[in-house]
Order: sequence, then C-alpha cells, then structure tokens
Amino acid sequence: MTGSLSVPWDDRLLEYDFGHDHPLAPVRVALTMALARSFGVFEHPGVEVVAVPPADDGLLELVHSPEYVEAVRHSAQATSGERMRFGFGTEDNPYFPGMHEASARIVGASVAAARQVWNGVSEHAVNIAGGLHHAMRSHASGFCVYNDPAIAVAWLLAEGARRVAYVDVDVHHGDGVQAAFWDEPRVLTISLHEHPGSLFPGTGLPSESGGPGAEGAAVNVALPAGTGDEKWLRAFDAVVPPLVRAFEPDVLVTQHGCDTHALDPLAHLLLTVDGQRAAAERLHRLAHEVASGRWVAFGGGGYELVDVVPRAWTHLLAEAAGHPIAPASAIPAEWLVLAREATGRPARVPTMTDGQHPDPRPWTSGYDPADPVDRAVMLTRRSAFPWHGLFPEP
Repeated sequence: MTGSLSVPWDDRLLEYDFGHDHPLAPVRVALTMALARSFGVFEHPGVEVVAVPPADDGLLELVHSPEYVEAVRHSAQATSGERMRFGFGTEDNPYFPGMHEASARIVGASVAAARQVWNGVSEHAVNIAGGLHHAMRSHASGFCVYNDPAIAVAWLLAEGARRVAYVDVDVHHGDGVQAAFWDEPRVLTISLHEHPGSLFPGTGLPSESGGPGAEGAAVNVALPAGTGDEKWLRAFDAVVPPLVRAFEPDVLVTQHGCDTHALDPLAHLLLTVDGQRAAAERLHRLAHEVASGRWVAFGGGGYELVDVVPRAWTHLLAEAAGHPIAPASAIPAEWLVLAREATGRPARVPTMTDGQHPDPRPWTSGYDPADPVDRAVMLTRRSAFPWHGLFPEP
C-alpha cells in the first residue's frame, strides 16, 4: 500500500521538555527521527519533511479557553497557586521556560499535518511529537499542556470536514479528546486503553458514550492489565473497523502512544513492537478503505526511550510512507551509537522486531464469556454498536 507522506518537523519541537528525569523526555522523539533517517524513510519518493508554523491563539482557542491560553503564555510570571489552578506546576506537568511557545509549536505541527492531508498535498501526514491527548479546555493534565490532536480535529471540522474519526491506541484513555467532542456528533472518538481501575486518568469505561445528540460518538474499550498482542488485536478488530466503516469519516486521525508495550514503565499491558506495528498497518488500511486514504497520525505516550519508542514510531512512519520496514531488519550501527550517547545506556534489542507474529482469533470465531478481554469487548459493542445501526453480537 502506497501513498504520499508529509512529516512536519522542526528541531524546536524538542523544546517541549519538562526537565531531567521526567518520563516525557524529548530524546525519545529525537531518537525516532534519527532511526527513521537511518532507514531512509524520508528519502522515498512522495515523502516530504515540511515546516512547522507555530499555532496562534485562534487555533489554540478551537479547543482551549482564552483564559487558559493566557495563563500558559504568562506562566513564567504566575505564582505557584496560579499555576496549580490551571494544572501546571505539578509533578506531571511542571512549569518550564518557554512552555507556551513549545506547546504551541506542537499544535502547529499537528495542524500542519492535518492541513497537508485536507488540502490534498499528501494522503498521509505524521507528527511524531504530537498526540498530547490529556489536556482539557482549561487545564493541563498527564504531561499535556495543549491538546494538539483535538485542535487538529477541530481545525478539520472548521475547514469543512463532515465527519472525522479519531482512534487512540495509547495505553491511557484519550480523555481530553473525548471531552472536547463529547457533544459533537461529527466526531467519532475510539479509545483502546488499560482499564481505568488500574491506570491514569481513571476514565474510559464503555458507559462513557457521548453527550445528548452525540450518543455513540464516544467509544471506549477498557482492557484488563496483562493484555498482550493477540488479545489486544482481537479487541481492535472487533470494535474499530466496523464502527469506523459505519461512521464513514472524511479523515481518519490516529494517536499511536506506544506505552502499551510490555517494557513500558508506567503501565501494565504486554504488547510488543510487532503488535504495535500490526495496529499501524490496520489503521493505514482502514484509512484507504473508508477515508480515501486521508490519514493524520500522531505519536503520544511511550516511556521506554531506546528499545520501544524509536522502533514503534519508525515502523509507523515507514508504514505511512508506504515502505514498511521488514521486522527482522537490523538496527543501523550508527543509530545504536547515537542512542547510547544520548541516553547513557545501550539498546538491548538489535532488530526492528520483538520476535512475535501475532495472529489474533477473529471475533467471528465466537465470544468467550470466560475471557476478560472478550467481556471487555462485548461491553463496548453493546454500548456503542446500536447507536451506529450495528448489532453487538458476533
């Protein structure tokens, strides 16, 4: 499967930096871009790295309140109490110099990605630095100051998109995007995540299905801790394709947090890079099936800085470029040296695979009520499917 790709990039995207020892380290994005370059991802015909304009207040206020934008802009002069009121100055979202400018640049890259796709410049666009899906209208949350995926979706609506489907595969519930479009029937948000009973932000049950007039527009698959590749992909296949097909979006927007990996230090799912690569492949195919190939993708969470994030997101970039990287490919030696110099530790995995070949049992093979993943899937199907004219049963 082929298709042109735009990658908004500016080294200043790495200035979104909460400081030493914070999990959301910008080196994970830098190493991703370096690994993709090592594999020649940006050299394929039809792939273009594009400039990143900063987001102005008009863009930010598509989702955020003017008061909040002003608070972020003037956060350097704010007291600790004023910062806490808006959710920054906390352990998760500490203040850092230039916070407004760095956060707005992330938004600018995500809107640039959406613009490239909507205006037909490219079929696909990926902002690896984006995917900050927890920020609320007037509150920072979960390492996120501005909600760039929500702003990109809102921009698409403002430009005339009739319907936008947003699929979030981060291990954490995409609560900020869901909240932004809770009452918006033109946006379908689907989030597959670890059950809120065991992970931040504590939301994302199947019963959260959208506000009045937008019932069924929010879809949540809350998976038990310990879910691995094949069960996760079974859940994905049982929920995402049928709902997105029924919704018939103009654009598919996806968030690819790779903190679902078994090595991630902040969560409890057990996916491999191979399962995450399979998810990107599925979403790519779905974009061509339902949205004429229009696909806007973002990064997101992911806190294993060397062995997971760069490999998972390089696979995403290569998939979007139409030139997937063979899983058994050896990681280039020069990148291994760079990663060790940047992080102080060597890579433990020498290839682009974790050695798995996930082959999920199809949902049509039968529902198993004794399986906690199947029970989670059925709760979602029963909550969401009827609103879209679908039957929840196999």
